[in-house]
Amino acid sequence: MFTKSSVYTILTAFILLSSSLLAQNQDEMMKKWMDYMTPGPIHELLAKSVGEWDYQSKWWNDPSSEPMVSSGKAIDEMILGGRYLKSTTTGSVMGMPMEGISIVAYDNVTKEVMNFWIDNMGTGMTIARGKYDEKSKTFNLKGTMVDPMTGKDVEYRETMKFIDDKHHLLEMFITQDGNEFKMMEMNYSRK
Repeated sequence: MFTKSSVYTILTAFILLSSSLLAQNQDEMMKKWMDYMTPGPIHELLAKSVGEWDYQSKWWNDPSSEPMVSSGKAIDEMILGGRYLKSTTTGSVMGMPMEGISIVAYDNVTKEVMNFWIDNMGTGMTIARGKYDEKSKTFNLKGTMVDPMTGKDVEYRETMKFIDDKHHLLEMFITQDGNEFKMMEMNYSRK
């Protein structure tokens, strides 16, 4: 049978052990949050894009069509403490003024790159996810966007390649009738 003092001793030991484990768990949790929220090498790579850019774009309606060519400007900035790359784009598409915003994120936990895009050419958004290939210096993403003609989602593939500090290339590919073709190409040059 337990005496009153042995019960107090056991409870005190349990409380001390629990407090120690809780402190360890809190330290571990804090380290994980700090790792998650601290910008790293991919964020530094994205930050190299900060500045003003001119671009030339080409758009194809289908694989056999001649491209529509246009030009524009982009201003890239890191936001929220260097965690996200925001690009504000202005130009024209099919003779109409175009404004767009892209947010590129790198998730330290999933090791995924994400790109979110909105513009005044529609009321939806595109969201793509993928990985960074260090060897080719290319972000390879896949996502979906709505086709306004059918109202259905269309899968697309996007590559973002940092050629050097003064040039990068964005390409977008969609699949039509089971065959992939390049729908868009944007060549950026630093101002």
